[in-house]
Amino acid sequence: MSKTVGDAFEARALEYLQRQRMRIVARNVTCRGGEIDLVMRDRDGALVFVEVRARRSRRFADAAASVGAAKRERLIRAAHYYLSTWRGAVPACRLDVVAFDPGRIVWLPDAFRADDT
Repeated sequence: MSKTVGDAFEARALEYLQRQRMRIVARNVTCRGGEIDLVMRDRDGALVFVEVRARRSRRFADAAASVGAAKRERLIRAAHYYLSTWRGAVPACRLDVVAFDPGRIVWLPDAFRADDT
């Protein structure tokens, strides 16, 4: 998927999460070996690391299923990097997935945990 298409899905995910009353903290956080598409703050104050996935077809698997073990490890690495730069007390955190399949959006709060890998 091209960067432009990926950016469009990230923008749609951001709009969707903002409608769920979440606030944007950062976009496209990168570190060596990982990237986080969106960092959000939930209403309860939790810091939420969001992976945005999209599939044109569900022929092989849906978009959420495409977040495999290697991708989860890269997300966790990037989240740890981001938290190492955090000033002040580290809030509760979670890892969410926002997945776009043909005709639908699926939000999976707390999709996986750092100790799942």
